[in-house]
Amino acid sequence: MTASDDAADAALQPEQTQQTQQPDWRAHGVRVVRADQLATNTPQTPGMNRAAAITQASAGAARIWAGTVTIHPNAKTGAHHHGPLESVIYVLSGRARMRWGERLEFSAEAGPGDFIYVPPLVPHQEINAREDEPLVCVLVRSDQEPVVVNLDITPVEAPEAGSWVDANHPQPLD
Repeated sequence: MTASDDAADAALQPEQTQQTQQPDWRAHGVRVVRADQLATNTPQTPGMNRAAAITQASAGAARIWAGTVTIHPNAKTGAHHHGPLESVIYVLSGRARMRWGERLEFSAEAGPGDFIYVPPLVPHQEINAREDEPLVCVLVRSDQEPVVVNLDITPVEAPEAGSWVDANHPQPLD
């Protein structure tokens, strides 16, 4: 074993103080962010209201962001993307119609209990497919950076139906 191997092994070993000292779980443990504590001072896209729940400021999160999104009945957002961030949308209530692509030429719908994955840089638009109830979702992103790039897109009139899976997987059954 060489001196550099010994140094590498030492770097992998916790320091003696870390082995004997317990973390302060009260200060560095689970955080609860109450519904009335959500922050609405987040970047917005026309047609939706975002509210931040899990952030660095509210919970000490370093690598994820989570919040809520509400789209009013029969409303739609402007076209946008979130740069290099991945997004996951969980539909709580209502009916989501998503359009995506360079001209929003693809479309799929999701309902309560469904998850939607939006890859980095994908132009998309959220639409509330219901005229009589709001669309309410939970949103999780892969970073704290509040990237919202609003786009000026002329959408195609009749988008092609799509699914949430890639070309290597079959269309899910409804």
